[in-house]
Amino acid sequence: MSAGRIDIERLHIRLGQGAQAFEAVRDVDLGIAPGEFVCLLGPSGCGKSTLLGALAGHLSPAQGRIRIDGQPVSGPAPSRGLVFQHHTLLPWQRVIDNVGFGLKMRGVPKAERDAQAQALLASVGLSGFEDRYPSELSGGMQQRVEIARVLINQPRVLLMDEPFGALDALTRVKMQQLLLQVWERIRTTVVFVTHDIDEALFLGDRIVVMSARPGRIIDQMVLPFGRPREAALVTDPAFIALKRRCLDLLHGAEPLPRLSPLGTPAAAAAAWRFAL
Repeated sequence: MSAGRIDIERLHIRLGQGAQAFEAVRDVDLGIAPGEFVCLLGPSGCGKSTLLGALAGHLSPAQGRIRIDGQPVSGPAPSRGLVFQHHTLLPWQRVIDNVGFGLKMRGVPKAERDAQAQALLASVGLSGFEDRYPSELSGGMQQRVEIARVLINQPRVLLMDEPFGALDALTRVKMQQLLLQVWERIRTTVVFVTHDIDEALFLGDRIVVMSARPGRIIDQMVLPFGRPREAALVTDPAFIALKRRCLDLLHGAEPLPRLSPLGTPAAAAAAWRFAL
């Protein structure tokens, strides 16, 4: 089995205690192929981040199970990297030491971890910033460091919880393009949480749309766009049509006929030409 396969079966997640407990995620079944880039799209509070927390091993389901490469998720692991909306960098550590921190915890010698950290910083466009501190960087640069910090552990699965949500619009677009460039080189499995339709359409191989709480999967769509992707994609008629479909779903409209999650981009494109 290829590394990074995710299988979620009949998953239910409850949060809170006693009378305050509530159902956050209901009856989720989802399979994600190794190397696939899947976006979880849904309104705020629908359970997207809760589902991501369960994938990371920080939350235990009330029912159902999650497996990564056939093994049950029973807690956090370096093989599942997690990137949040706000960075978790150590403010007293230099950039290079923040990136190499995971390797330090595993006992990797300093020269080796510095070499790996420098290579990753170069891949995210931050060569020359190794000796800076997080407070000396812009928000976008901090998120680049955060991504490098996670990738140094060579995760089989990269979990991203609205990582660009706090950035301005121009920086956000640049970070989306950078993420795709990095992902196209490493091809780790990505599960990306967002409530931004344009972001989901631009980044993903597939979009999984969730309902309002309790979060359920109400539709999935394979995206027909090739790679690499350019900013002009957002004006493509197929992009606009899919955006309309997502808006209808998020506003409670009946879903259109579903595209198979196992379909190819070419098949998806043909289906959408027919639908339009």
